[in-house]
Amino acid sequence: MGEVEAVVPVQWSASTPGGARIPEVPGFARPGGSGRETAKEAGKALRAKVPRSSHDTLTVTAGRPDAVRAVEESSRGRVPDLAPIRVGRMAATPFAFLRGAAGLMAHDLAATPVTGVAAQICGDAHAANFGLYGDARGRLVMDLNDFDETVTGPWEWDLKRLATSIVLAGRETGADEDTCRKAAFDAAGAYRRTMRLLARLPVLDAWNAIADEELVSHTDARDLVGTLERVSERARSNTSARFAAKATATGPDGACHFVDAPPVLRRVPDEEASAVAASLGEYLRTLSEDRLPLLARYAIHDVAFRVVGTGSVGTRSYVVLLIDHRGEPLVLQVKEARASALLPYLEAAGFEPPEQVHEGQRVVQGQKRMQVVSDILLGWTTVDGRPFQVRQFRNRKGSVDPAALAPDQVDDYARMTGALLARAHAHSADPRLLAGYCGKNEELDEAVAAFSVRYADRTEADHADLVAAVRGGRIAAELGV
Repeated sequence: MGEVEAVVPVQWSASTPGGARIPEVPGFARPGGSGRETAKEAGKALRAKVPRSSHDTLTVTAGRPDAVRAVEESSRGRVPDLAPIRVGRMAATPFAFLRGAAGLMAHDLAATPVTGVAAQICGDAHAANFGLYGDARGRLVMDLNDFDETVTGPWEWDLKRLATSIVLAGRETGADEDTCRKAAFDAAGAYRRTMRLLARLPVLDAWNAIADEELVSHTDARDLVGTLERVSERARSNTSARFAAKATATGPDGACHFVDAPPVLRRVPDEEASAVAASLGEYLRTLSEDRLPLLARYAIHDVAFRVVGTGSVGTRSYVVLLIDHRGEPLVLQVKEARASALLPYLEAAGFEPPEQVHEGQRVVQGQKRMQVVSDILLGWTTVDGRPFQVRQFRNRKGSVDPAALAPDQVDDYARMTGALLARAHAHSADPRLLAGYCGKNEELDEAVAAFSVRYADRTEADHADLVAAVRGGRIAAELGV
């Protein structure tokens, strides 16, 4: 007779109202109640610890790096030859400077009040990091679309970075100061109201809320309808096929390859191209198995280096040309994933630094935690010992340039992005808790707006210092690239 296995007793909860005895299962809420009031009251209680009005605070600490030092420090480990392009892009406008200075702003935010409520944050939630992209069936959705800096951290940091970017973008459009401040106020207000809405919805409805067609009506952004329609039309044609048609040529041997377009696109030596291509084997192991038959129907044809973004300039970024049996292209982007620029400042804000993980994995998992719909081909790999993320390139992507809007559209865009940010945070932070803290009145909105104006002024001063350093020859810049 075999050994009798030990019986592990099930820990049963108190009976539910229907009389069923349901066990407590790790990873699920306790049965017998939603805890709605408990979470809401806990959020309200945080107001005594961190008054909502305190979020207007901005303290420039001793030892803060100046603009040039901040840019130089953030450029360490990047491709040296591309540093002047990055500096040139940041020197273009104060808004552009902010886009490339996530680490400097995190340094400053570390000295500001935080509630201690953790969320998966974008880490770089400025107004230009929202956009349209296609889902698996080609339908367009609007959401956050850049996650290089994503970490678990203070939700307030994302909101303040968004509001500050709105002020700077508004100033660039020519909007007066009252309009810019009101737009930042509206961004915070939309965040607060959306969080309250999500707290009242059934969980599954809240999880998928505030997507494409609901967004304009929810945020009363009707002045943006025409702009969004134009961006959507461009996004639908922004595909791998269109990029490949412009960026590739067929050689005498009939093979398709990328064509040099310096300094943005350049072919790479065979050894480098082979290393990138070989890394896609590791990438495949990070995908869901149901994706593998799809990619197995493509052949790898070429690899090129492509400069991207403002904050990302100088990171190693490749495009990989895949072609199917009909000659139709699919382009993947293999983009270096560096440690988040926020990482050195989390502990000062009361957050434990995350466990060491593959940086590409951090980016991909953070993106999936924040978006309603994510690229079905998101994954990660390693090339020559460096971590990379992998995703579709030109997946019907489109974006609104907030600095090119009409002044009277800035507040509409602010409300849209504020609502999207709230929904993204609500995937990882309990919306009932945050709604309890944010409350019904406009105290938080006023404080965030005041902070954003102050930090926009600080950013303009930093930008002026960088421009002066470029003109004085202290730091090299390649302008207009």
